[in-house]
Amino acid sequence: MHALKDFLKLESASGILLMVAAVLAMLLVNSPLKFLYDIFIEMPVEVRIGRVHIAKPLLLWINDGLMAVFFFLVGLEVKREILEGELSDTRTVILPACGALGGMAVPAGIYVWMNWSDTIALQGWAIPTATDIAFSLGILALLGSRVPLALKVFLMTLAIFDDIGAIVIIALFYSGQLSMGALIVACGCTIALWVLSARRVVELVPYISIGIIMWVAVLKSGVHATLVGVILALFIPLRDPGHPERSPLRELEHDLHTTVAFVILPLFAFANAGISLSGLSVADILHPVPLGIALGLIVGKQIGVFGFCWLGVKLGIAKLPENMNWAHMYGVALLCGVGFTMSLFISSLAFEQTGVDLLFSDRLGVILGSLLAGGAGYAVLRATLRENNPVQPGG
Repeated sequence: MHALKDFLKLESASGILLMVAAVLAMLLVNSPLKFLYDIFIEMPVEVRIGRVHIAKPLLLWINDGLMAVFFFLVGLEVKREILEGELSDTRTVILPACGALGGMAVPAGIYVWMNWSDTIALQGWAIPTATDIAFSLGILALLGSRVPLALKVFLMTLAIFDDIGAIVIIALFYSGQLSMGALIVACGCTIALWVLSARRVVELVPYISIGIIMWVAVLKSGVHATLVGVILALFIPLRDPGHPERSPLRELEHDLHTTVAFVILPLFAFANAGISLSGLSVADILHPVPLGIALGLIVGKQIGVFGFCWLGVKLGIAKLPENMNWAHMYGVALLCGVGFTMSLFISSLAFEQTGVDLLFSDRLGVILGSLLAGGAGYAVLRATLRENNPVQPGG
């Protein structure tokens, strides 16, 4: 429980830093210093080892490289939670699983309905399905001690299911043309990781070394390289057979958490949230792409999360967590509309293969939807949560 509280504190602080990074990017892009922002994200970065050559602007190194580290951390957290954490008890995961399912299905449905006649715009259907756990917990942190731990754990668990859904969506729908040679190398790396795990190797260097080779292969294969982080995490050993009290997975998770929370995610937010508002019109906001994303996050998330959780409780397959009532659940459902980091990441994948530049439209929708959903969620929870006075479930 102490480790869980430390995790929530770290995620909350990271969420606040994400807000600062996003605001800084917006201010910089809409100032005379915009050229510095453009130089930063477009800076060419090249790595060459023998015949292996990777040349990308810094923005893509952040999105394809550093975000692979983020997904690696997500994979470690999911594995630990399944084996010995919140996800190991089916009684506690049914409700957030229901919420996550509704929170992905309904926003996607709203976006598809808004963009049904545009086959290119339909590529962005998954953008409003995401929830940013760091940003959401950062908003909760503004409410102080009035927030019960059960509410934070529920939001965190729902976001884990949400991340799993995002991983599946990226793997199935946002991979490009496949290179069989590179995929064969990636499969060979996967087999090597399995051999290490089967032989109960606990040293992390072999796993990380193979993971780097696998990342390069997958990057060249057409499958999105961030998925390597999740695959690699599945093979990291939870326990050291020679020293049962030692957990290589927990140690690695602990070592990565600060870097991901305070460097990688804020850097990603800064690099992707810079939107020029010059010439912005009402027509831009009402375009079906940003409007579909914003409505998916603001309306779809609250209907999907709250509605599916309500249905789960009424059907008797789930129950409200301790010290939470339906007003709190509605506030949390609103907070789930803060898609920010994951929505921006999916939007960066959604239209890159179409040859049509919709990045301004989709990022505008993500930011507007996340801000409105976060503000509404904060207002509802502030009005319904009492300072240091928990309520009874179902009240």
